[in-house]
Amino acid sequence: MPSMPSHKYQPDPTPDFPQRTWPSRRTTTAPTWCSVDLRDGNQALVEPMGIARKQRMFQALVAMGFKEIEVGFPAASQPDFDFVRALIEEDAIPADVTIQVLTQARPELIDRTFEALVGARRAIVHLYNSTSTLQRRVVFGLDCAGIRDIAVRGTERVRARAEAMTGTEIVLEYSPESFTGTELDYALEVCTAVMDVWQPGPNRPIVINLPATVEMTTPNVYADRIEWFSQRLPDRKHVVLSVHPHNDRGTAVAAAELALLAGADRIEGTLFGNGERTGNVDIVTLALNLHTQGVDPGLDLSDIDALVRTAEHCNRLPVHPRHPYAGELVYTAFSGSHQDAIKKGLAAQRERTDGVWEVPYLPIDPHDVGRSYEAVIRVNSQSGKGGVAYLLETDHGFVLPRGVAIEVSGVVQEHSERAEAEVDSATLHQMFQTHFVRTPSQLGLGEVAVRPVDQDRAVELSLVWQTRALRGVGSGPVEALVNALVDADGGALRVVHFSQHALAVGAEAEAAAYVGLRGEDGRVVHGVGTDTNTLRASLAAVLVAYERAQQMLGAARAAE
Repeated sequence: MPSMPSHKYQPDPTPDFPQRTWPSRRTTTAPTWCSVDLRDGNQALVEPMGIARKQRMFQALVAMGFKEIEVGFPAASQPDFDFVRALIEEDAIPADVTIQVLTQARPELIDRTFEALVGARRAIVHLYNSTSTLQRRVVFGLDCAGIRDIAVRGTERVRARAEAMTGTEIVLEYSPESFTGTELDYALEVCTAVMDVWQPGPNRPIVINLPATVEMTTPNVYADRIEWFSQRLPDRKHVVLSVHPHNDRGTAVAAAELALLAGADRIEGTLFGNGERTGNVDIVTLALNLHTQGVDPGLDLSDIDALVRTAEHCNRLPVHPRHPYAGELVYTAFSGSHQDAIKKGLAAQRERTDGVWEVPYLPIDPHDVGRSYEAVIRVNSQSGKGGVAYLLETDHGFVLPRGVAIEVSGVVQEHSERAEAEVDSATLHQMFQTHFVRTPSQLGLGEVAVRPVDQDRAVELSLVWQTRALRGVGSGPVEALVNALVDADGGALRVVHFSQHALAVGAEAEAAAYVGLRGEDGRVVHGVGTDTNTLRASLAAVLVAYERAQQMLGAARAAE
């Protein structure tokens, strides 16, 4: 087997930072969220959004509760410029929402950016230039001083344009792009130089954004870098420390969560993680992760399916069915053992009075995000009695005893394996009815009479079944009918289970009865009867179980 050419790669350096404190912290409040769907997310699309799709995304983000939204790179394209102007001129920005725009640290781009912002109440100007070792060498051909000067000159231009504006509050955000590929002390040097120009204070905040433009190593290293930086940043109380993780290694969510522990105040990301390469950090996942820990995320995620529809429409990209919290299948169990545990957990949850959610395999209540319990359990060849029983109870009102559930699941599994397909609820109900359930009229059950025969409460049962007249004595009607069948046909039958209940779904006051009979071969066979009369439902269940036992016995003898 050929080996991978791993020798081509070098491990990313890790900071020497034994003073770290983030591993022992807990996140107890939500960060400031900034959506970059309309800029970072949009520029990564095969088909970038037009005005209509941008408006729909912006409205959805506002409705969710985002207070900071990056709406474009107005100096980079006319559509971005026009969209920013439309938001301002149409007064489409709520008073409590701040738009953010991106610009490189180039004078002509900064000037064009400020043209787009004329008339805005408040805006964040996000200034960036790359500071990484690699880009200094192969892209810009500049030393550290040269790269720092780009950042300083850009900040000076932003400050001058901001001070010349009237009626618009400008907040500066600065990003040393490719922070994860930049020496820590040099990144601090550049950010400090930017702050020296901007002069942040109580009424003049600054956002310092430390992006994992490329995710280069494990999340704990990113957290170390954030805490190291936060501890050494001057005027820290006037700085909003922000992170912008990408997902190249598939650990952006973990990196963002650890960055919060390490001192970050703010997170930039996108809905469902759309973005360049493997995407940005997924704000929906981050927010709902907080929710599961008892922390209010500060975003409205109560209709997750509406958010999925919006993202899929605007991005023209699908949300994966296994996407955390939002995927079509994430609250669905096919595995038999999982289904059984969920069924029991939901039953126990209904009895709780403290409001705490604890259901196996469901870390979040699907109702919290607008999902129902109807799709929690679905049945295929991997499913067991728990899933079958859950669907028949939830959708059709049959509370199956364990033995009945085992028999039904065997029939369903055989069907699913043969069809190589899922069995939906309607098909499951039809199979259950066909194999296990009869009404008295379907069985040809005619007149029934029951009378006591002695003081021990034994009864005599007489009935007409199809063309047969049967009479038997037993401790109750069910046992009396079994004894009548044995007397008439021979063999050995014994009742090992009997139960009944009112159907929660179906005809008014209809009852379901379940009977298990053990035959002479030791096998237990079940039958189900339904009727508005509980006695007739019970007798029907006996007759179904008897018919099924006879069919199985005949098939076994034929096979010998």
